[in-house]
Amino acid sequence: MSGLLTALLEEVRVEYISRMQATACNEPYLTAERLCHERLFLEADLLAEIIEQDPTLLAARAGDFIMNKQASENPSVGIIVCSNILAAALEGLLAVAVDREWLETDDEGHILVDDEELLKDSQYPINIDYSQSETAKRNISIGGASKLSQIFSAAESEYLDSLQQSTRDLDPYQRALDISSSYSVFAPEDISPLVAENPMLLGLRPEDMMDEDLFDGDPPAGLIISAHLTQMLLQQMLELGVEQGVLVLDSSGHIIVPDAPKAPPTIH
Repeated sequence: MSGLLTALLEEVRVEYISRMQATACNEPYLTAERLCHERLFLEADLLAEIIEQDPTLLAARAGDFIMNKQASENPSVGIIVCSNILAAALEGLLAVAVDREWLETDDEGHILVDDEELLKDSQYPINIDYSQSETAKRNISIGGASKLSQIFSAAESEYLDSLQQSTRDLDPYQRALDISSSYSVFAPEDISPLVAENPMLLGLRPEDMMDEDLFDGDPPAGLIISAHLTQMLLQQMLELGVEQGVLVLDSSGHIIVPDAPKAPPTIH
C-alpha cells in the first residue's frame, strides 16, 4: 500500500476515535461514513501521487461504492478510485467501533447497525474537480517531452514508416488501428507514471468509450484511461494519414473509413 495512503488512513482512524469520544459514542456508523466522505475524496495531485506509489488502485471498479447517485452514473477515474479507498477505510473504522464496543456483531460476525443510522440520507456531495492540477501546470511550464507525448511520438513515427512501405496490401486505416492498439494499452504500472505526470487524467470518464459487455459495464479505472488514450492516438494517426494523402475526408470534413475495418483498437 502507498505510504501516503497508509498515513492518511491512520489520520482518519485517529479522528474517528476523537469524534466518537466527543459525542458520547453516538452514531458510530454515520460518524464513520461522514468522516470518510469528508476526508477521502482526494484532490487530483494527492491522489495521483498515491496511485504512483500503488498502481494496483487503478484496478478499482465503481461497483456499488459510489453513494452519490449523480456521480455514480458516469464516474470519473478519480471518483472510482476514491470510492474504493473510502469503502476500505469505512470497513476499518467499523472494525474499530466493534473493538471499542460501539457496535456489536451477530453470531456470524456481521456488524449490526441501528436502523435509524441506516435510514438517514446518505447522498453525500462530491465536489472534487479533476480538471485542476498544479502538478500538471508545473510540468507544462517546465517544458520538454512528457512521457505520454514520447509514447505518441514513437507510435506516430512507426505509422509514418509503415506508410512509406511500397506494398499494395497496406491498409492505412487498419495500420492505424493496429499501432494505436499496440502502443496505447497500458498495465496499471504503465499508466500510473502518466497519471503522476498529468493528474487531470483522473477526470476521464467511461462515456461511451468501452463496450458495455466488457467487464459487465463496470470497467477498471485504469482501462478507462487506456480507452481514452487509445482513441486519442488513433485520431492523431488518422490525421497523419490525411496529411500524407493516404486517407481522405468527406464533404463534411470527416475521415472516410473503409467499409469493413478488421477491428477497433483492442483494450486488453
